[in-house]
Amino acid sequence: MAPAGSELRRTLGVGDAVIVGLGSMLGAGIFMALAPAARAAGSGLLLGLALAALVAFCNATSSARLAARCPASGGTYVYGRERLGEFWGYLAGWSFIVGKTASCAAMALTVGTYVWPEQARMVAIASVVALTAVNYAGIQKSAWLTRAIVAVVLVVLASVVAVCLGSGRSDAGRLDIGVSGGTGGILQAAGLLFFAFAGYARIATLAEEVRDPERTIPRAIPLALGITLAAYGCVAVAVLSVLGPGGLGRATAPLADAVRAAGLPGLAPVVRGGAAVAALGSLLALILGVSRTTLAMARDRHLPGALAAVHPRFQVPHRAELAVGAVVAVLAATVDVRGAIGFSSFGVLTYYAVANASAWTLDPARVSRVVPALGLTGCLVLAFSLPVGSVIVGVGVVAMGAVAYVGVRGREGGLSR
Repeated sequence: MAPAGSELRRTLGVGDAVIVGLGSMLGAGIFMALAPAARAAGSGLLLGLALAALVAFCNATSSARLAARCPASGGTYVYGRERLGEFWGYLAGWSFIVGKTASCAAMALTVGTYVWPEQARMVAIASVVALTAVNYAGIQKSAWLTRAIVAVVLVVLASVVAVCLGSGRSDAGRLDIGVSGGTGGILQAAGLLFFAFAGYARIATLAEEVRDPERTIPRAIPLALGITLAAYGCVAVAVLSVLGPGGLGRATAPLADAVRAAGLPGLAPVVRGGAAVAALGSLLALILGVSRTTLAMARDRHLPGALAAVHPRFQVPHRAELAVGAVVAVLAATVDVRGAIGFSSFGVLTYYAVANASAWTLDPARVSRVVPALGLTGCLVLAFSLPVGSVIVGVGVVAMGAVAYVGVRGREGGLSR
């Protein structure tokens, strides 16, 4: 339970919550993830997308049910703590914060690369500062900005689909589903594509700022995921119909390359602009999610207690937001994390594995255990199907968190004796 005076203001309705979820999922992932997924799966790309969607559906269902029971900031950190025990909640929170902080820096650098490649770091830092300021001013301001970003991204994606499918170079034969990448390639593609779906967790982490969360969150999560699935499916089919699995796998900017191949190169700069806007939307939602999980962990003293402060006027975790913004800005200024954030996917899948395990403990008379069982199995399989380097780094990061937890608890136990 939050300490007196540290509660957040409940201002988000169903529409706002759906927009926050869409802002997280309709991010730069759809503009970039299709190429590495196609390289891994080949003709099995659409199978990989379907598998990622299935796991995402299970995770979303589990998260929605848990959020209705535990409507507090922190998402799976809270669910794991309440349903499985303090250690598992901590491990979920650790995986989320570390992985998503790296994702924030990567997304900021992606914005910089699209907007001004020669000054990518400067643009990245400016983006972090600006979006942290928006979040500081209140969750409603963030929702308004996210609404505008989602509208722009949806228009750009719809344009890509219309141009590709409407061109004379679209060929349905390129959509033939096969297994040229093998089972391992399909699983790896699903793991890479799952990362682009993971934003529905942002709705759950904002549960303390949602009106009537017991009803709002179970409605908002499937709505946001359903819209995203439809958008991703249409985009994947349209781009494949023009480039084919081989061409898509070789693409450096898949959607921009697809509109060029479709015979409309003038649209490519618009697509690149849409990617920059999408990255901004993802960054905004990521900072929101990380700061709320930081707030929840600070309340339980797993992070410095000062980070649990809530601004008396804006009713946001302002110290947590400033701390997250500062760390992300430093990373964006000093480290090239874009090529080394595979462990972020591992961390996200670990986070959702804990969510599904938590959902398993709900009353079996009311909630079928089939969905959380599928979700838990899917998360573990996809996590260990990622590239070997990502798995090694991911296991190392999770292990570091576990060691830190044991060390802190050991010291506390020694002091209490």
